Amino acid sequence: MNTTLKLIIAMLASSILLACSNDSNRASKAAPTHDDQIDLIIMGDHIVSMDDAATIIEAGAVAIDDGLILAVGPAAEINAAYSAIEKLSGEGMVVMPGLVNGHSHAAMTLLRGLADDLALMDWLNDYIFPSEVQFVDAEFVRIGTELACWEMIRGGTTTFVDMYYYPDTVAEVVESCGMRALVSATVIDQRSPDAENADDSIRKGVDFIARWKDRNSRITPIFGPHANYTLSASQLQAVRSAANEHGVGVSIHMSESPFELQYSKDTFGMTSVEMSESIGFFDGPTIAAHMVWPSDKEILILAERQVGVIHNPTSNMKIASGISPVAKMLDAGVLVGLGTDGTASNNDLDMWEEMRLASFLQKVDRMDATVLPAATVLKMATSGGAAAIGLGDTIGSIEAGKRADIIQVAFSDVHHVPTYDVISHLVYVTDEQDVASVVVDGKILMKDGEILSIDTARVANEARALAAEIQSASQERNR
Repeated sequence: MNTTLKLIIAMLASSILLACSNDSNRASKAAPTHDDQIDLIIMGDHIVSMDDAATIIEAGAVAIDDGLILAVGPAAEINAAYSAIEKLSGEGMVVMPGLVNGHSHAAMTLLRGLADDLALMDWLNDYIFPSEVQFVDAEFVRIGTELACWEMIRGGTTTFVDMYYYPDTVAEVVESCGMRALVSATVIDQRSPDAENADDSIRKGVDFIARWKDRNSRITPIFGPHANYTLSASQLQAVRSAANEHGVGVSIHMSESPFELQYSKDTFGMTSVEMSESIGFFDGPTIAAHMVWPSDKEILILAERQVGVIHNPTSNMKIASGISPVAKMLDAGVLVGLGTDGTASNNDLDMWEEMRLASFLQKVDRMDATVLPAATVLKMATSGGAAAIGLGDTIGSIEAGKRADIIQVAFSDVHHVPTYDVISHLVYVTDEQDVASVVVDGKILMKDGEILSIDTARVANEARALAAEIQSASQERNR
């Protein structure tokens, strides 16, 4: 039986199973039986679907075939309806959508801890940009991105948006390790590791997009203009024009710091969001990372233009960029997701930490403990984050017809005993070490804590060897 027919049957079955799980007095109905096996069944003591109804199924299971979710419902009925080649046991497990990291610079894992406790522009101009020119090449990006994918898979992140150099190399690593990613071709108007200037960056970005647009459904090539303080208005317009011509989106740093706010006013006579609106930059899918300093007027523009805002609380705090008005943006209807930023400014890729800090920052900033509750933050890391990066119809929730990007979280450690509220524990208690298994597009990338898609010993050895070279050269340069 082909997958399309399986899915049509399964979606009908899923609605029956879900209805049964929501009403224990309703007569149980089994899904249609199938003559052939499906790929995978994932079970859990709790299935946290993150669908619009915020469904939580006790003792549930998810049926998966050919990368698609076929059905979700009570485990007994899923197991009766489907025979699977492989099953993931659900004892002590919470099953939920994989986490969506909406903004990262993956290969910067190799610059983790190289320069800390500095203001943003000092950090960029005096340490990061010089180090990148000196050290970053395709091999650096390969090793650093593999290291990042290992860390993200280990922590339950299944999708990330990346902005860095040598995007072909980033895409190749993502293809190999099994994750899902939006990979940006970085555009910046200065000599960078893979281009001479903005025009060269755009030309190379167009070539990258042509190579990858239809190559792998898990990889979405996009443009990554750095910021309005490293690109002129005409260059930003050129990026948008190229993106629209080739049918892709853009990801950009925007309204990140007091420096950028003042720079935009001095240079363009208006703030970053207003300036972007004035040049038509939002006339296409846009992901805006950070968004710490939007005015009330700008928030309305973001909502109207359906700009996907990515909140990076750890990075914003560490570089003292400020506290983003996340609650105000959500109230206005802005699409808001979460991101880690790069490990050179975070210093990790732990999305569980981002959830907690996002909630706590809003509570103390507003002096209101009810602001940004656990369920809202969990949505920002899953279905809301998927919507913010343009993949809301594909991933972010456990529903029949969506791609099977799913994780199991073990609730067996002492900090989960007892558990009164699963959502509360996922946001305020869980950390990356609790993630047990990770599935992307129906493929198991980690099982019982063991990474299956990356040679972790090789990556660790390569990363340490390259880091020794970077440290030695940095020490010599700073003498």
